[in-house]
Amino acid sequence: MKIVYFDCFSGISGDMTLGALVDAGASFSVLKEQLAQLHLHGYEISTEKVKRAGISGTKVHVIISHDTKHTSAHHNHNHSHHRTPHFNFSDIRTIIGKSGLRHDIKTDSIRIFQRLAAAEAKVHNTSVEEVHFHEVGALDSIIDIVGSVIAIKQLGIEKICFSPIPTGHGFTKCEHGTFPVPPPAVAELLRDQVLKSVDIGKELTTPTGAAIITTLGEGLHTVPEMRVLQVGYGAGDYDDPATPNLLRVFIGETISGPGYDEMWVVETNIDNMSGEILGYVMDKLFEAGAVDVYFTPTQMKKGRPGVIISAIVSESYISSVESVLFNQTATFGIRKYKVIRKILTRELKEFDSQFGTVRIKIGKLAGEVKSLSPEYEDCRRIAEEKGIPLKQVYRSIVKELEGYPF
Repeated sequence: MKIVYFDCFSGISGDMTLGALVDAGASFSVLKEQLAQLHLHGYEISTEKVKRAGISGTKVHVIISHDTKHTSAHHNHNHSHHRTPHFNFSDIRTIIGKSGLRHDIKTDSIRIFQRLAAAEAKVHNTSVEEVHFHEVGALDSIIDIVGSVIAIKQLGIEKICFSPIPTGHGFTKCEHGTFPVPPPAVAELLRDQVLKSVDIGKELTTPTGAAIITTLGEGLHTVPEMRVLQVGYGAGDYDDPATPNLLRVFIGETISGPGYDEMWVVETNIDNMSGEILGYVMDKLFEAGAVDVYFTPTQMKKGRPGVIISAIVSESYISSVESVLFNQTATFGIRKYKVIRKILTRELKEFDSQFGTVRIKIGKLAGEVKSLSPEYEDCRRIAEEKGIPLKQVYRSIVKELEGYPF
């Protein structure tokens, strides 16, 4: 699977997103041709190689022609010659919807603007349809958002991930007045995301940039496992020697093949809890979403016997597993690390054994059976009902399974 990871070490904006994707290999001439399908006039788009703190990146310039009335084939409001045009959500949806762009590009672009409109509506206590986009809805932001979607599709990207987001701090001036950084719309867009603290008194993340990645992508703490194919840098507006004002993208392929998945191991060492409580903790960890939990005996400081509690868990359940460890154990800290599992594809089938119907767990690799195992609960039930030792039930069913064509 083709994947992109947005490394937002200096924030993210719409033009930085577009610049990074072009820098990573998206064709600028194809991008311009596709953007022409919007039938928008009154702008020019160009790219320039620039340096930020000594690192080269691509800066995308969207230049509004002040001497041209900004009209589209589907949107003919009279705008001042000296102002960037403003649209409401319905205008933008119409412009994109009636364009000659591919259906998937239209859908994703409208989804981004819908999310932006919802954030603005909440901040200003109005409805999505009534929201009038200002900086966000201006012509250059339409170009940035639709252009970014075009570039993502052009590069064949199927999955989007992004790093924790730095927002900067201080104040920023916009059409409504002076707002704190991050502006309220950005704060709303970044709800449920991991933010990163940086001591930079500027607006690092814009509504456009936040909307693109939070609509299309998934936030991750670290770079996902991938074979990197392309790296690109999109430049922001200012050059700060302390922190390169760049957005970096890694484009690559995830580790492919059946049976691979990415998991996390969350662990802690305990030397002051009873076995009864540890058994309870194990149950709670499974309830919290762990796919496996195990205890490893260990020797701790001052010669104390202890136990390592290990939980294998997918990224989406890490926080709930961490909560169990902090709430239910005496730990003062945990550790976690990413692992790659290679697993057999599993299926359950019913098998008519000499004892009756038993469920069989079948493990396959590339379609070939590698493992057959009778379900424990079924074997236990038979052993209880028939008064036969459990090991005999297992042995008999496994013998019957030999040569059976699963």
